[in-house]
Amino acid sequence: MIPKVFREVIDLGDGRTISLETGKLAKQAHGSVVVQSGKCMLLCTVVSNYQQSAVDFLPLTVDYREKFAAAGRYPGGFFKREARPSDGEVLTMRLVDRVLRPLFPKDYHAETQVMIQMMSHDDDVMPDALAGLAASAAIQLSDVPFETPISEVRVGRINGEFIINPSFAQLAVSDIDMVIGASADSVMMVEGEMSEISEEEMADAIKFAHEAIKVQCAAQVALATAFGKKETREYEVEREDEALAKKVHDLTYDKVYAVARKASAKHERSAAFDEIKQEVKASFTEEELADYGDLVSKYFYKAEKTAIRDLTLNEGLRLDGRKTTDIRPIWCEVDYLPSVHGSSIFTRGETQALATVTLGTSREANQIDMPSFEGEEKFYLHYNFPPFSTGEARPLRGTSRREVGHGNLAQRALKRMIPDECPYTVRVVSEVLESNGSSSMATVCAGTMALMDAGIQMVKPVSGIAMGLISDGDRYAVLSDILGDEDHLGDMDFKVTGTADGITACQMDIKIKGLSYEILVNALKQAREGRLHILGKLTETIAQPNAEVKAHAPKIITRTIPNSLIGAFIGPGGKHIQELQKETSTTIVINEDPTTGEGIIEILGTKPEGVEAVLRRLESMLFKPEIGNVYEVKVIKMLDFGAVVEYIDAPGNEVLLHVSELAWERTENVTDVVNMGDVFEVKYFGIDPKTRKEKVSRKAILPKPEGYVARPPRDNNERPRDNNRDNRGRDNRGRDSRDDRKPREPRRD
Repeated sequence: MIPKVFREVIDLGDGRTISLETGKLAKQAHGSVVVQSGKCMLLCTVVSNYQQSAVDFLPLTVDYREKFAAAGRYPGGFFKREARPSDGEVLTMRLVDRVLRPLFPKDYHAETQVMIQMMSHDDDVMPDALAGLAASAAIQLSDVPFETPISEVRVGRINGEFIINPSFAQLAVSDIDMVIGASADSVMMVEGEMSEISEEEMADAIKFAHEAIKVQCAAQVALATAFGKKETREYEVEREDEALAKKVHDLTYDKVYAVARKASAKHERSAAFDEIKQEVKASFTEEELADYGDLVSKYFYKAEKTAIRDLTLNEGLRLDGRKTTDIRPIWCEVDYLPSVHGSSIFTRGETQALATVTLGTSREANQIDMPSFEGEEKFYLHYNFPPFSTGEARPLRGTSRREVGHGNLAQRALKRMIPDECPYTVRVVSEVLESNGSSSMATVCAGTMALMDAGIQMVKPVSGIAMGLISDGDRYAVLSDILGDEDHLGDMDFKVTGTADGITACQMDIKIKGLSYEILVNALKQAREGRLHILGKLTETIAQPNAEVKAHAPKIITRTIPNSLIGAFIGPGGKHIQELQKETSTTIVINEDPTTGEGIIEILGTKPEGVEAVLRRLESMLFKPEIGNVYEVKVIKMLDFGAVVEYIDAPGNEVLLHVSELAWERTENVTDVVNMGDVFEVKYFGIDPKTRKEKVSRKAILPKPEGYVARPPRDNNERPRDNNRDNRGRDNRGRDSRDDRKPREPRRD
């Protein structure tokens, strides 16, 4: 039976459309939808168990995968099968998860999976910009409890004009690359990178995106209505006890307020809060705790949050005693690690990052192999967050999604400040050694100093700051340089990076509805003041990039050669280049310039003499003598009819110096004029039309002997004269040359 298909189309206004379709695929999922733009197609499904899990949080999994078949390609590797998600897929999962998670009911704890798959690829469509729309549409078609439809769009700006969901080609020339997630009435998530834009320009980009999102949310509602929107399922809600909540609040609030008002360090503060919690629990009997101990803990944390927020709104004070605009004490250091190519330490309060920089050739570039994108990164940043940084001991299970996301944010903050002419592949690694507050922003600051310490000529230094917002509807407070505790209790946390001239990257999670753009711009301006303060601390430590890379760091020089010479430079089976690398202690990489077709030679070495030796070899290969110029040569081989000489300034370039060009006088033996190892000058005449070989002459730069008369040129038809024979072919003894022929043997019948 042919399935009934329901379809809704969204017009993007420039000839492009996005379609939402359901009823054809994955009908056993609780909700499924196919989202298509151009030839790009995403299949999204949602399934949520009907039984609540025995946990106090939502076990939500958002999974995004790109199938290689979607682009007509095979997966790399031995097994030819899609394996662990790439960093790009992980980043898309995080973008979707951060918008969806807050919209599920707080007491909904059923195992829930949202799975998004790219089934067809289009070179002109970036699939990650459609993933949030697909996830929300699938949920709207299910009976899973969810507050309101959302969507996500990417915003670019080309020549001052904003554009929704730009293509890869458009994004390459855009000065903004932002993904915004929102419902019809509230912006909820912002993440992206920019080319030093202002706070007002960023707000304008968010407004532009929100208008497009409103249309996409309406399309989801229309599709769900046409399909037949299911009633939201019933589930076992968490029990509540208002009397108990009031009792815990009364026992907790004043004590927490007093501790919060007294400035203290993280561990001291945590210990004091824990002591209050134990006192509250002690006011209940064992039977009462056994019955509703989980509610006591829940209401304690609620009262704790309220007290800390009220302290900030009432008195403008924070947990560590700072005012809302204060930045924690900062100290920095560069060149801390003696053997690395660049290093720095950035410490702000109880957050510390140690950054290292490693320089390499294009061979060390980070290769990206995804169905939707193939390429490489010559600048990339890795972020590590070990458990000891927060005083914890927990299992190490590889790189987490959080580490991938935080590293990507820091990379985007810095990458536009790496000059295009930088010849190196640059890898920055941030080791977070302490964390209480934004370690990703500490990574940006440490990365900036490490890059300058390594001698990378950054366009401008970059700093970053994490901000928070607390609001009760009537009052609000913007917090600069938030603590880890403030990250959890605030209504918005956002991270902003930039130079002295503008924003380079941002990441926002907005937890309250209807945040005004006025408050948003004010928060961004306060963040700018904090960024500039931190930037001043960085430049006090290292004002500008070191002029040169460190003595032990490799120096890289690039040269171009014609493609026709690459084979000769490499040698048979790579023999020549391998020997050269071994002799000079260098690394030599050869690539082809796709625009010119020339070969690009990268020479990397720590010893200047080794690099110079490779350059001399290259210059020798590229050497082309000019007609009329005089060159110094050395005899390297003796022949009966001349000498083979090598250009002194271009070793390996040889030419025959004919015996007739040695001297003006007649030369019987080559050794009468030159010998092996002799060094002298010759004049270059180019290609001799008679011999079709290069011609050089020693005699051309010598003075002519007095009375010298040149022999007339020989006629081309004239045979060389044999002095032992006369004109009739007889030798000087009167014998005919025919008499020298061997007698013919008698014929045998």
